[in-house]
Amino acid sequence: MTSKSKKKNKAVYLPTEGKILSINKPAGWTSFDVVNKIRRITGIRKVGHAGTLDPFATGVLLVCLGPATKKVSQLMNLPKEYVADIALGTETDTLDITGKVVKREEPPEISEKDILAVIPEFTGVIEQEIPSFSAAKHRGRRLYKLARSGKEVPQLFKTVEIMEIELLSVEPGAFTIRVVCGKGTYIRALARDMAKRLHTVGYVQRLVRTRVGEYRIEHSLTPAEIETMVESTNSL
Repeated sequence: MTSKSKKKNKAVYLPTEGKILSINKPAGWTSFDVVNKIRRITGIRKVGHAGTLDPFATGVLLVCLGPATKKVSQLMNLPKEYVADIALGTETDTLDITGKVVKREEPPEISEKDILAVIPEFTGVIEQEIPSFSAAKHRGRRLYKLARSGKEVPQLFKTVEIMEIELLSVEPGAFTIRVVCGKGTYIRALARDMAKRLHTVGYVQRLVRTRVGEYRIEHSLTPAEIETMVESTNSL
C-alpha cells in the first residue's frame, strides 16, 4: 500500500457511534482476513467481527468499526440463516469440501419424504458433537490444532438451538436445506448427523450465510465493493 493510499484511508469518515458493515464474505477468506482487509481499506484499527464464518463458506459477516465493536456480543446472539448443499456417501475430516476424505460409500436411495421425516429430530434445542476441526477449546488448545497435529481430539458436545430447517431440493446423492439457528450452531455437524440418521455419511459442499438478524445477503457488500466505496467517497 502506498503512502498516498494510507493518507486517504485515514480520512475515512466514521460516525460517532461507529459503524456496522454487512459484508458478503468471499469463499477462501477467513473472517479475520475480512477484518484485516477492512482495517487496511479504512485505516481504522478498532475493527472486529460478530460471528466466525468458515473459510469455505460465503455470505453475511457483520464487521464492527470503532465504538460499534461494543455491540459484537449483542450481534452474535442474533439468529442466523444458512443455505447448505449436503453431499451424501462421502465424509471428510473437516465435514466440508476442504477436508480429506475419510469415508466413502454408496449412499442409499433417499427421497424427499425420507429427509422430511428426520428434520423434526434436529429442530429445537439439541446437542451437537463439536467437529474436530473447529475453534472450540479443550484444556486451552483449539480442537483444529490438535486435529492438524495428528493428536487425539476429545469428543465434546454443546447445546444449540435450531429454529427451522426447510428442505429446498433433493437430487441423487445430495440435498439442500435452509437453516435458521442460534449462536454456535455447526452446520457441518448438522450435515454429518442428518446423513447418519439417513443411514449414510455426508459433508457440506457449499455453505452460504444468508442472514444475521435483519442483515441480509442481498444488502451486503463484498470487500472489493467496500474498497471502491471508500476510494470514491472516503466514507462508508
